[in-house]
Amino acid sequence: MSGKRYLIVVGGPTASGKTDFAIRLALHYHTVILSADSRQFYREMRIGTARPDDAQLAAAPHYFIGHLSVTDSYSVGDYERDALALLDELFQQHEVVILTGGSGLYIKALCEGLDEFPEVPAEIRDAVEQIYKNEGIEALQRELQAVDPVYYTLVDTQNPQRLIRAISVYRASGRPYSAFRTQQSVPRNFIPIYIQLDWPRDVLYARINERVTRMMEEGLLEEARQLYPLRHHNALQTVGYQELFDYLEGHSTLEAAVDLIRQNSRRYAKRQLTWMRRYGHWAAFSVDEWEEAVEFLEGARG
Repeated sequence: MSGKRYLIVVGGPTASGKTDFAIRLALHYHTVILSADSRQFYREMRIGTARPDDAQLAAAPHYFIGHLSVTDSYSVGDYERDALALLDELFQQHEVVILTGGSGLYIKALCEGLDEFPEVPAEIRDAVEQIYKNEGIEALQRELQAVDPVYYTLVDTQNPQRLIRAISVYRASGRPYSAFRTQQSVPRNFIPIYIQLDWPRDVLYARINERVTRMMEEGLLEEARQLYPLRHHNALQTVGYQELFDYLEGHSTLEAAVDLIRQNSRRYAKRQLTWMRRYGHWAAFSVDEWEEAVEFLEGARG
């Protein structure tokens, strides 16, 4: 092996085919896959996160898939630490390792390091959390859009913990959360190469709609029902579960809940694409452009 180590990052919006493409790359390079999908970390959330099935997991070694419980506290900083330690071991055996997932913050943390944010006094965070409890997520969305429209276009607006964090930072510092997300990259002992799976917008949205239908057929409602007693944990503040929790509480019909999952999933995909455009280092390929993608990777590796 040469002295250089490469982390091939397979990104793209939800339902773009990242799992299969990453497996194909892992087989091509005789290597392993790390997940950067923060929802697939949790073993109880199998259907709603489109976690790789048994056949996919058997096709290539995977890490950070189903290794936590939804009751575990696990931050992006924890992931950065654990993934870096694992990569140190894996790069002793492999010149190339694959990273895949749609959680942009986790990809950035691993490849570039985390930004430094100011300390937030407990009373400020408590006050913002009280707004959520009293007025709901819509109040958080309105405030964040007003004080930090840049971050509002990037964040998962259905995740109250992300909104609470951003608003708390603003209230504590007087500066928008997005203003702190500009730190220079932290040196790594590997070279990231970024691949984005690209689809026409209408085709991607159709794939998302079909995936939601398939999830429901596979038992997503029953999975949500089983997780309902744990619904207040941060891991479950996410698309696919929150909508069904509302249905289980009698706030909507099942048909309306499923339609909302489709709608929120499409919105999430749009935010993922916005995030990738913002960073600009992604080389876009369709899933059918395998040879072109490999040629690009070989060129990037020199």
